[in-house]
Amino acid sequence: MVCELPPSQAAGDPCPDVEVIFARGTGEPAGLGRVGQAFVDALEPRLGGRTVAAYAVDYPASFDFLMAAEGADNAAAEIAAMASRCRDTRLVLGGYSQGAALVDMLAGVPPLGDVVGDIGSAPYLATPFADKVTAAAVFGNPSARFGTPLSTTGLFEGRAIDLCNPGDPICSPTGETMSAHENYEFPPYLDEAVGFVARLLV
Repeated sequence: MVCELPPSQAAGDPCPDVEVIFARGTGEPAGLGRVGQAFVDALEPRLGGRTVAAYAVDYPASFDFLMAAEGADNAAAEIAAMASRCRDTRLVLGGYSQGAALVDMLAGVPPLGDVVGDIGSAPYLATPFADKVTAAAVFGNPSARFGTPLSTTGLFEGRAIDLCNPGDPICSPTGETMSAHENYEFPPYLDEAVGFVARLLV
């Protein structure tokens, strides 16, 4: 069973086997967002009965992209809290669109290539906390457009999957269709992400 955690979990609550920390995309209401919810729902049955909790990164996800750094700070705080309180819990970090950009920040990957631009910045994770992240999955990631996908760049290299529809102009330099940015909660992207992460959690 998947349970979504409140922004601050009581210290006495039991620790899950796996926690997914996911940042929603621009304009989505508070919570995991449609991609994050689909990802968690599809991942849980693949984990052989292990308990799964989901933490929705708390940030505005507005068109003021400088506020994405607030989300990076919030996710970093949750990772640190879980590293202290639930040392055996495996952490999965994820994000869609602007949410993927804040995951980039935590990995030390500039979301807009080699410039900060208008999306803000936040400190990357210290090594002990970065090492706590078992896997990362991002969808429609802006940094992929600039040749720095999370899968091959930054602190999560080798344990991250960065999924981009070739027609998506947010993550692909040849993308021209904004509607291509809207389908990451469906196959094949969802299946690829879940399969990749599940293998790392075995």
